[in-house]
Amino acid sequence: MKIGIIGTRGIPNHYGGFEQFAESLSLFLTTKKHQVYVYNSSNHQYQKSTYKGVQIIHCYDPEKRIGTIGQFIYDFNCILHSRKMNYDIILQLGYTSSSIWSFLFPKKPIIITNMDGMEWKRSKYSSLTKKFLKFAEKLAINNSSFLISDSLGIKNYIQKKYNKESKFIAYGGAVFDTPNVDCIKKYDVNEFEYNMLIARLVPENNIHIILEGITKSTIETKLLIVGDYDTTKYSKKLYHKYKNNRQIQFLGGIYDIDILNNLRYFSNLYFHGHSVGGTNPSLIEAMASNALIIAHNNEYNKYILEDDAYYFKNSNEIQMLAESIHINQPQEKIKLDKNLEKINSFYNYDNINQLYLSFFNECIN
Repeated sequence: MKIGIIGTRGIPNHYGGFEQFAESLSLFLTTKKHQVYVYNSSNHQYQKSTYKGVQIIHCYDPEKRIGTIGQFIYDFNCILHSRKMNYDIILQLGYTSSSIWSFLFPKKPIIITNMDGMEWKRSKYSSLTKKFLKFAEKLAINNSSFLISDSLGIKNYIQKKYNKESKFIAYGGAVFDTPNVDCIKKYDVNEFEYNMLIARLVPENNIHIILEGITKSTIETKLLIVGDYDTTKYSKKLYHKYKNNRQIQFLGGIYDIDILNNLRYFSNLYFHGHSVGGTNPSLIEAMASNALIIAHNNEYNKYILEDDAYYFKNSNEIQMLAESIHINQPQEKIKLDKNLEKINSFYNYDNINQLYLSFFNECIN
């Protein structure tokens, strides 16, 4: 098959979950002798035309110059280019800034859309933006040949709201079993003597609740925060409020997967505040890195973690958990082992990539 992947900032991953997934899937499909093309933003630091056998198509992206509206122009350019390519399948990852251009998709290829989360639930958006996002969601669903949901919660929502079927395929990870403590030394921490979180610093990831709970606690254990802190009003506000707090250390964005895996592996507690969306890739990666997880209490996180994590809804619960739990307590090993078993049995790259390929074949047939 000739397959185009749009909707990400590009590969190799230097941004987030969709990019990490696109990288993994495209490399897998290439090993299976399919022709794979991934669309990259012109802002992406990787400027070559191929990446490990995957064809890279660079499209103009003015987001750095004009802001969010640039994402719409970038997606427009990607879809226009796809009309030249004679694809069999176009995999669209997300829909927020691309669905308004869906009428421009070429007629031949099958359009398969991963619906991501319910974007209109994100608290950072105004009421007008949320109305647009609901409209964009409807456009994506009506103009796709097939749909993919990355969680059963999203699948059930699409079925109930639109009476449409979608294929449930989660995200994958790889068990991290090559720890190297030297990787964390430059952050001036010792193994299992720090807590951490990795996230986009946006309201729906509940960073403010986590930081409030940590700073209310009596612990001296430092919380490392991995994520760009100078991109939004929310992240800048948090940074300026807590940058001088002895319990908090902002590391900025880190995209070296080996460093991230080691930071997770050697952490004491790993906080996962995501509350909107389905199977979040960073959660799968934390499970695969043997992290002891304290997650926001919602159906998406609980479906994946079940009883093998601790949950919070407010800063008081964060305070209580931070003061009472340590990864080296004997009872915690059961949670860690069960989460690793979930990765080995289901949430692994090989399985998830194969599920995508099998679904592609079903759609073609």
